[in-house]
Amino acid sequence: MSSSPRNLRNSTTSSPRFHHHHRHAEHQDSNPLLASSTSTPPPPPLPTHLNESQEKNVLLHAVEIEPFSESSPGLSVPPFSWRKLWKFTGPGFLMSVAFLDPGNLEGDIQSGAIAGYSLLWLLMWATIMGLLVQSLSLRLGVATGRHLAEICREEYPHWATLMLWLMSELALIAADIQEVIGSAIAIKILSNGVLPLWAGVLITAFDCFIFLFLENYGIRKLEAFFAVLITCMAFSFAWMFFDTKPSGKELMKGLVVPKLSSETIPKAIGVVGCVISPYNIFLHSALVQSRKVDLKKKGRVQEALNYFMIEAFIAIFVSFIINLFVTTVFAKGFYGTSEAKTLGLVNAGEYLQLRYGGGLLPILYIWGIGLLAAGQSSTISGTYAGQFIMGGFLDLQIQKWLRSLITRSCAILPTIVVAIVFNRSEELLDVVNEWLNVLQAVQIPFAVVPLLHLVSSEQIMGAFAIGTTLEVMHSSLSFHHSA
Repeated sequence: MSSSPRNLRNSTTSSPRFHHHHRHAEHQDSNPLLASSTSTPPPPPLPTHLNESQEKNVLLHAVEIEPFSESSPGLSVPPFSWRKLWKFTGPGFLMSVAFLDPGNLEGDIQSGAIAGYSLLWLLMWATIMGLLVQSLSLRLGVATGRHLAEICREEYPHWATLMLWLMSELALIAADIQEVIGSAIAIKILSNGVLPLWAGVLITAFDCFIFLFLENYGIRKLEAFFAVLITCMAFSFAWMFFDTKPSGKELMKGLVVPKLSSETIPKAIGVVGCVISPYNIFLHSALVQSRKVDLKKKGRVQEALNYFMIEAFIAIFVSFIINLFVTTVFAKGFYGTSEAKTLGLVNAGEYLQLRYGGGLLPILYIWGIGLLAAGQSSTISGTYAGQFIMGGFLDLQIQKWLRSLITRSCAILPTIVVAIVFNRSEELLDVVNEWLNVLQAVQIPFAVVPLLHLVSSEQIMGAFAIGTTLEVMHSSLSFHHSA
């Protein structure tokens, strides 16, 4: 088997050693990834330091939680610790920016303007569905020590691997077009229209180099940068929320009373379609490997799963509140108005300024700052995901800066074309954004189905394979979403 960029966990070189005891010895010998420690002695741990040829392919610099102890059996889960939760905090917030990208903001705008508060319940349940999917992704990454794209390459035939890679890249390009366009719109707003869309696209295209610069100083630096961007979004959209004073009664009614009409069905599909990003499923399974976990100790693996789940819940809850702010702002200002059907990401700032005027800080610029933070964070996140997707599926043995340049180019060229072609037609650009959400929704089964298959396999997951009930629930949610 060819080598690929692995995580930096020192504890083991294979998947968990808690596999089912009925597996045949000859199957274990034919596939070392599924070997059980009951029949063969455990392999020696990886060296603490990587040599130069290995280091160039490392995509994550792991954070050590605590020193490994060979004397402790590690069967029980250690007690909860706030200090440890802080050490595990980071991957979930990097993942959560996909719930806040410009595609989501487009869905929020149109949902609020067309349906008012009536689709807030759907936003809530779609977010819960997203949390369930991401919980499986992190479970796969933690329990196996490998990410989803990597395992797909090792477990599936070559033709299936290529098909999954192509579908993943297509979804990533669709998301990246929205993210880069969102950043370009924000740059145009904040520059008072001096910089056109295509110039903003070119500026955003170089974000990957900023990301590489930060990541070279450690994953915690990159996580801190994302925290700053998420904080900017939270403050910007919270400012808009409290400044416009939406109806609290209508907000609560929209959350608890399911309501759907023939007019709001297309927007409802858009709400669900933009919450789950296929590339985010691949990304999260890789991000959790930035924390060193002793895979030979079941208690330590379960501990990591617990902390990552807590963090993912907090991060996705924050993203839900931010999406709620945006939806209710546009529901309050534009629901039932003549502007509702023409409102989109491109002209939202102008309409907000006309509706709510200046104030202490002009709402146009507050919107621009929030949109820029959303676009920048999701663009860098998409670049990060592209490295894992391409490296995992194709097993590319190239330096990470070159891999980042390749994945960036795959998305930036069609984005520039879109920016130039639709620069003079705001309505058409919003239509393109809507169709890109649909395209990503169609691609979701190509990420969710392999995830469900792998995370329910005892040969791969061992004791951490999900039960039948959970698998059926995720399958039904995935089918409903793709339908």
